[in-house]
Amino acid sequence: MVTRARASIQRVRPTVLDGRYPARTIAGQPTRISADIVGDSHDLLAAVVRTRRQGTRAWTDTPMAEEGNDHWAAEVVLDPMGPHEFEVVAWIDHVATWCRDVAKKAAADTVEEVDLAVGAALLRARAVQASGPDAERLRRDAEVLTDRRQPIDGRVGTATADDLVVIAARHDPRDHATTSTRSRIQAERERAGFSTWYELFPRSASSEPDTHGTLRDVIDRLDQVASMGFDVLYLPPIHPIGVAHRKGRNNRVTAEPDDPGSPWAIGNADGGHLDIHPQLGTLEDLQALIAACASHGMELALDIAFQCSPDHPWVTEHPDWFKQRPDGSIQYAENPPKKYQDIYPIDFESDDADALWTALKGVFDHWIAQGVRIFRVDNPHTKSFAFWEWCLGELSREHPDCIFLAEAFTRPKVMYELAMRGFNHSYTYFTWRRHKWEIEAYYTELFQTEVADFFRPNSWPNTPDILTDQLQTGQRSMYVQRLVLAATLTANYGMYGPAFELMWSDARPGAEEYLDNEKYEIKRWDVDQPHSLREVIALINRIRHQHPALQQDRTLRFHHIDNDQLTVYSKRVGDDVLLMVVNLDAWQTQAGTTWLDLDELGVDPHEPFEVTDLFGGGTFTWQGAANYVELNPHVTPAHVFHVRTHRRTEADFDPHA
Repeated sequence: MVTRARASIQRVRPTVLDGRYPARTIAGQPTRISADIVGDSHDLLAAVVRTRRQGTRAWTDTPMAEEGNDHWAAEVVLDPMGPHEFEVVAWIDHVATWCRDVAKKAAADTVEEVDLAVGAALLRARAVQASGPDAERLRRDAEVLTDRRQPIDGRVGTATADDLVVIAARHDPRDHATTSTRSRIQAERERAGFSTWYELFPRSASSEPDTHGTLRDVIDRLDQVASMGFDVLYLPPIHPIGVAHRKGRNNRVTAEPDDPGSPWAIGNADGGHLDIHPQLGTLEDLQALIAACASHGMELALDIAFQCSPDHPWVTEHPDWFKQRPDGSIQYAENPPKKYQDIYPIDFESDDADALWTALKGVFDHWIAQGVRIFRVDNPHTKSFAFWEWCLGELSREHPDCIFLAEAFTRPKVMYELAMRGFNHSYTYFTWRRHKWEIEAYYTELFQTEVADFFRPNSWPNTPDILTDQLQTGQRSMYVQRLVLAATLTANYGMYGPAFELMWSDARPGAEEYLDNEKYEIKRWDVDQPHSLREVIALINRIRHQHPALQQDRTLRFHHIDNDQLTVYSKRVGDDVLLMVVNLDAWQTQAGTTWLDLDELGVDPHEPFEVTDLFGGGTFTWQGAANYVELNPHVTPAHVFHVRTHRRTEADFDPHA
């Protein structure tokens, strides 16, 4: 195919599978778009990013800058929330090329009249495209260039004026431009980029002994949760719980008469996914809780688990939505060797798929209508990818402020697939990443590869399903270490609140699970115990909320330190620079010498700089890349340093205020 285009555009980011799926960003915040752009010969290139909200006609152009080695980038701001699209356009900038060449010839004293005539012709052509002062300036400069009555040195000065290329570029006709494949990008609300989650079971929220908690009881807990700096309160399923094959305490197959069952065994004669457990309350109670959360600066998140107890109304109304075994019974859920006799999985190969998909989306629609905008989705990897792409795509189009967290502890590429199909957040392998090399390799993959274009991690040190062996020790320093890592490695993190707050470490023998698990019984939490981590949690969350550097993930960088028990990493937004040092050994003091990437920190290698420990206290003066650190985990297992150079003038930060 014949073309006069001379630029080639490669490796555009953020792009997900060549534009098949949208990348993700936060509305109103800078979004970096980059590409490798090369052109033939030695002529100079120009490039822009063109952006627009999907469904609109007008494009906004943002000039790109070359950063070295033919890599170009620009920062754009996409607003409002919703789907946007962009493309990169590149072309030969003939005026910039001519200005450069004239400057070179001037340095060698070889400028000829024909060189200036070439430039004059270019400027006159640009003047035709321009109007007002720009057109006047371009015509005037063209006349000067060809006015042989004036000294050639003066005319060369006109050709090499700093602002000439800028003015001419505004009116470049972009002849023979190359345009990249169009890419999609979803602009999401701020809380999708930065959130702090606290999980509690509402049935355990009552202050009265032997009493089933209610949604109104949860309202009474909000002061305590908000005081620790959480902004998302997450409740496990609030629906009626099945009676048939109900699990007893510690997942026993046979339940006692007063055993409440698992909230994830959804549905009984009182209703299913569109209903609230009668002992928890009513829709009015839920709306009161939503309003109370808002008054505390929080949002309510609900769990959506697409599975049914044998008592769920759908089982009798829509038996085709479940997998039938040869004996006519329905296949219950299994994850060998685990068996979940109280749960029927949904069959996404059902012949009645259209009605099934509509009903499942209707569950989200129902709770969105009540005012809920954040959902944690249980085991989405065991459901249809195609369903999620359709369902979350529709919901995102109708309600772009919704946030969906995938509880998908599964293979990495499956987790990534779910993110591409529409999930805003995902649980991670954080709970099992404990060694330095594991942590650094994992989070480098998440934030420094193409995964960052679509996958937004949400780090949890524990969940009702997961109590790793390191937390089973009950060691306070280990809990604090994991807290700091979760809260500073990722902008989104959460915890199974009361259990982590009180360092509950009783485990079922031989398993990564809590003994006397709250999934199967009502518990009483005395959150005012003296050993509570409440103040430590509040401190790290206060640091997060006061420092923009910790409210994003794109600038996470690891630094070298000569001790494998210490990890060092930083985050930076403008002049807000945080440097974390974490002792991964919860029992022994560890020391080492850093080798910091000072460019990442914005620090002059020849100037001293201050680091103030926002977490453990103290201010130190450092200089250069090599600095000594020592951490006794029984005093504090981590430094969270605020880095200042003497050139900065921002006010001192007091995290304890």
